Amino acid sequence: MTDLYPRDLRGYAADRPAWRWPEGKRIAVSVVINWEEGAEHNILHGDDVSENTGCDVGDGRPRERSRDLRTESMYNFGTRVGVWRLLDILDAHNVPATVFACGMAVERYPELAAAMTRRGHELCGHGYRWIDYHDVDEATERAHIARTVSAMTAATGHRPLGWYTGRTSPNTRRLVIEEGGFVYDSDAYDDELPYGENSFGTSHVVVPYAFDTNDMRFATSPGLATGRQFGDELIDSLDELLADPVESPRMMSIGLHLRLAGRPARAHAVRRFLEYATSHPEVWFARRIDIARWWMAHESEHAVSTDHMNQGADR
Repeated sequence: MTDLYPRDLRGYAADRPAWRWPEGKRIAVSVVINWEEGAEHNILHGDDVSENTGCDVGDGRPRERSRDLRTESMYNFGTRVGVWRLLDILDAHNVPATVFACGMAVERYPELAAAMTRRGHELCGHGYRWIDYHDVDEATERAHIARTVSAMTAATGHRPLGWYTGRTSPNTRRLVIEEGGFVYDSDAYDDELPYGENSFGTSHVVVPYAFDTNDMRFATSPGLATGRQFGDELIDSLDELLADPVESPRMMSIGLHLRLAGRPARAHAVRRFLEYATSHPEVWFARRIDIARWWMAHESEHAVSTDHMNQGADR
């Protein structure tokens, strides 16, 4: 009976790979920009309730059948100001990012998607809407994945190769794999390395994400109060990864939201971290597609797949 247990509690265990990232680097740092503005709950988008969370101020009162102009304005800041501040900071440090972008947001502002692509950043599907997909029916979720692919392809000339819903349904990963054009998804938080996912009959890569090094903690309670705290969290995380005596590659994910990290003090924390991290010769800043492809190219060197890892699952 325990052979059917659906969770993998072991992962790589003691069989962690010994290969390195490009040029012998030990730590791959993935900067992720979350672009949800224009795709959140809003009666303008056909929803019954307007968003009033996910920003610095949220009073918890539902905005049924009416717009929440204050929250809308905070979201608007993300695409009007915050994104350009973050993109300029990334440019100044020559750091490429992956952009988790909602399909509806891209439809509303395709010029921003094109600008991100021109700067060398990767667009990754982030659901069509910034909503919880847990109870969304399968046909709708499938259609939303396809519409997101179409929106990004139209805006940039390239289809997305990665996917991250964030608030998934039980069908999400299967639908992403069935769509057929994705190399990886990031709807996992269970490791510091990519790994293979073969549960649905085809090779697929999972590039895990993280919430400890994520600015969404400014919009949750308890969370972060100052940009200084955020910068310290990022630097301390990198320092610990670099201090790890195990000869194994690691990955660090950093989550930034336009409306949150785009504010001056928090953007300064991002700048402080990048100045620190880019001075370390063992750090490789990479887009998630580049991390996934490197892992795929070196998979045979460590010969760890989901099938192999599950051989030791709780029995």
